[in-house]
Amino acid sequence: MLFNSYVFMFLALPIFFSGYFLFNKFKKYTLAKVWLTLCSLFYYAYFNFAYLWIILASIIINYFLNKMMRINKFVNNQMARKIICVTGLLFNIAILFYYKYFDFMILNVNTFFGSDFIYMNLILPLGISFFTFQQLSYLIDSYKKTVPDYSFIDYALFVTFFPQLIAGPIVLHDEIIPQFADEKLKKIDFQNIAKGLMAFSFGLAKKIIIADNFGKIVDFEYSSIVGMSTIEALFVILGYTIQIYFDFSGYCDMASGIALLFNIKLPMNFNSPYRALDIVDFWKRWHMTLTRFLTKYVYIPLGGNRKGDIRTYINIFLVFFVSGIWHGAGYTFIVWGIMHGIGNIITRFFRHLIEKVPKFIRWLVTFLFVNVTWVFFRATTLNDAVNVLKSVFNGGVTIRDELAETMRQPAILNVFMQFVDVVPTLVLFALISIFISVFCKNTNERLEKFKPGFAMLVFSTAILVYSVFSLSGISSFLYYNF
Repeated sequence: MLFNSYVFMFLALPIFFSGYFLFNKFKKYTLAKVWLTLCSLFYYAYFNFAYLWIILASIIINYFLNKMMRINKFVNNQMARKIICVTGLLFNIAILFYYKYFDFMILNVNTFFGSDFIYMNLILPLGISFFTFQQLSYLIDSYKKTVPDYSFIDYALFVTFFPQLIAGPIVLHDEIIPQFADEKLKKIDFQNIAKGLMAFSFGLAKKIIIADNFGKIVDFEYSSIVGMSTIEALFVILGYTIQIYFDFSGYCDMASGIALLFNIKLPMNFNSPYRALDIVDFWKRWHMTLTRFLTKYVYIPLGGNRKGDIRTYINIFLVFFVSGIWHGAGYTFIVWGIMHGIGNIITRFFRHLIEKVPKFIRWLVTFLFVNVTWVFFRATTLNDAVNVLKSVFNGGVTIRDELAETMRQPAILNVFMQFVDVVPTLVLFALISIFISVFCKNTNERLEKFKPGFAMLVFSTAILVYSVFSLSGISSFLYYNF
């Protein structure tokens, strides 16, 4: 069940919402949380019922381990608590490794040792990277004695709350659980409904109108890399840069908007990263809760910046190496992570010189760097990534007929193509998309200064209606794959 599906928007969401506030109206607060937890598990199981047991087992075992650290004989026994914590860490990492990296390990063993181990062909359970990291943070904080003694239902709802279950943000216990305990948030708030619907409308429009349309072009090009002209290579590189921005930004907007309908405020996860003036700034804006997690639970435990410059650079490199692996089992993701790690190290090392460079040049270099690295992130193999980049120098400004037809499929582009050629139309669409990503207020900025008004009502309604009627097919969000 996807946010951008009719069954979710017109059936599941109204039922989830009505049941939750109905229980709260009669002060059945615990039942309201049980209802929302069950709704969230149903939302998860809708994708693939066979994997429901994975998240249930993960929740039960992690909660049990956390409760064990609270047993009287273990509370003040540092060694016992450490053993329990390490056991939990190994359990979570083992589950993640098995489903996400086991086949990748077999591939490498077969490649380097000439063996012929059979692949498991495991299907990656949706959201496993997100709910695993979320529970790892809870487990570590519990070991540090910074977690209150929450009930099982509070813990289960913290893990499964459906707006953030599949693709984040990666929330911390003290951001979510206290909100569900606040009685002031248990009544329908029409201000939050207005905010939520605005955010949802913006997110849906980003996904349907921009991300999915560029996605069709990108998918076609990556399925037919050989023979790309220079203009096609530039389109596919820039196209994916735009697609992943509006796909992930759209998801974050929709998740925040849905959560607001339930009076829950999720942490900001996306803050106009294409405005960044250097790669360090980029990672303060892109997938912010992942950056926070890796900083708090990997970078700082490694020593952070407390052990000299060389060790700091090594720690930064390791964090981005982990980030690359977290995003996917493949050398393309590892190279992507390494490139961003090196980019961060260079930026920090030459910080004083970089700050003297005009802002536009800094922005342009950062944007070009991000474009190039996205090629490795999107490509299936390293060879494909290299070939796409090489194609930039093939020459030619012609577009294959099949690609031109693909570009004409989106109705919003086909209208312009009746009067203007394919290439100028796509260039215009790309420039408008980049302008929106850099210069327009993002949804979080609009929510902070939100004031209900007729103009915003009309605009939000218009893009929502257009997006709904543009649903020619249901496309999953890119981060569902990670």
